[in-house]
Amino acid sequence: MNQKIKKQITSHLIEFFFIGLVMGVAEDMIAIYLATDTKITYHTFIVAFLVALPFAIISELIVDLKMFRKMFFKK
Repeated sequence: MNQKIKKQITSHLIEFFFIGLVMGVAEDMIAIYLATDTKITYHTFIVAFLVALPFAIISELIVDLKMFRKMFFKK
């Protein structure tokens, strides 16, 4: 696999990971705001981020498993 394709795959993985992370944090913040009387603070944001992080990692690896395999495991 040449360097250009590796860069494209890495870029794709990073882009979608961050999009998934941002969407996960936004979803958690909306759920916290609507379901509780808790004020949205920096601490609340950190908790939502820590909850969304593993799900973003796992979902990215599952969705892009073919790309992940191509990048790290040569046939």
